[in-house]
Parts: sequence; C-alpha cells; structure tokens
Amino acid sequence: MTKLSVNINKIATLRNSRGGNNPDVLQAAIDCLRFGAEGITVHPRPDERHIRYSDVRAISGIIPKFAGAEFNIEGNPKEDKFVELVLAVKPEQVTLVPDDPNQLTSNHGWDTVGEREYLQQIIAVFKKAGIRVSIFVDPVESIVAAAKLTGTDRIELYTEDYARNYATNKEEAIAAYIKAAAIAAENGLGINAGHDLDRQNLKYFAQSLPGLLEVSIGHALISDALYYGLENVIQMYKRCLSV
Repeated sequence: MTKLSVNINKIATLRNSRGGNNPDVLQAAIDCLRFGAEGITVHPRPDERHIRYSDVRAISGIIPKFAGAEFNIEGNPKEDKFVELVLAVKPEQVTLVPDDPNQLTSNHGWDTVGEREYLQQIIAVFKKAGIRVSIFVDPVESIVAAAKLTGTDRIELYTEDYARNYATNKEEAIAAYIKAAAIAAENGLGINAGHDLDRQNLKYFAQSLPGLLEVSIGHALISDALYYGLENVIQMYKRCLSV
C-alpha cells in the first residue's frame, strides 16, 4: 500500500501567526504517527516562516519511537543551511525541490537535463550520509528518464496539474503521470507524489499508478482536519490509498 506522509507545515504556519507554541508542532507530528500516518514531511525555508529548523531537530527525535515511520525533509539544496540541517538530522529521506526562497509554495520540478551535473554532485553528498534521495519533477518523459542519470533513488511527481484538471477530465489529467511512472519504473526509480492531492482526487491517482510508494500531503489534509478531526482525516486519506 502507498504510504501516507503528512506535511505539517500548515500547523507551524498557524502557530507562528500568534507566537507561542499553540498548536504544538511536535505534538502534531506525534499524533499524526499515532493516528496511522507512516511518515512526517516538513519543508523548512530560510526565513522559517512555517517550520523552524528547531522543529526539524525536535521531530527527528520522535520518529524512531514509531516502528517503520519515516522522516522526509523537503527543500532546496542550493541553500547551504538546508544541506547542513539534513546532514545533521539524517532523515530517512530528503526530497530536493528547486524552489526560490520567496515562493509561496513549490510550483515546478527540476530540469534533470540542464542541471544533471549539479544534481549528481549534491545527491552524492546525501547518499554518502546514508540518506535516501528523492527529487521533485514534472511528469515529462524526458525529465523522468534523465533523472536516472542524477543518481537519485526516487522521483516525486509534482501533481498540481493533475489536481487542477481532475474534475474536468480525470483520464486526461492522469495520462502524463502514467507515462512518467512507467518510465521511472523502467529506470529503477521509486515513485513518490505530492502537491494538491486531496480526498477527492487521491484514490484515482493511487489506483492509476500501482508502483506509487508514497504521497506527501499537507494543505488539504490539515484543512480537512478542521472539519473532521485529525485522527479521522488521516484514516480517510489512508482509505483512499487502500487500492
């Protein structure tokens, strides 16, 4: 079954809006795992506008308490501070994302052709430290094929296009992702996915990509939790992945 990694950035955003420690980000991570999530994802940015570097260190300490749980840290490796943090924490997985420090949220994947040499070098740094590497990519066949040459273990398919077009024509929306996943599988790459996946579009996505290993979901899941409660919502999303 595809694993669910809960991105808790939005919980940190809420906390930071008022100062103090309410809601408690560390407790939220513990509860997500206690309620059945298989992993926790964070995406610290240089300005620490949501997840703080201190949060990352604290969360890393609770992951081993949950059998099989994984910690996934996302970010741009062109920020030296990010690389230093990941190497110090040594999560199970680092997901490399080519976002600008001032971006509201990630909106594109790596150019694995043009930046192949850079990616080869930085991926080697993390793998030497024993950290599994995933790189954020668009569902473009040439980009996915070239990802193999970077040395990455996995790709994370950027799913905003799928989510945006799902309601209009789900077969058309998923087509590029099916092709991209097939190429990844042919090249021995693991497949993750994330961005704007929700309770409406997740099940069809998971059914269409049988090799899908992990989804990272934050905004939609945390938003749903306002109405249905965090424990209930995590089970809702896990049911979507039971295909």
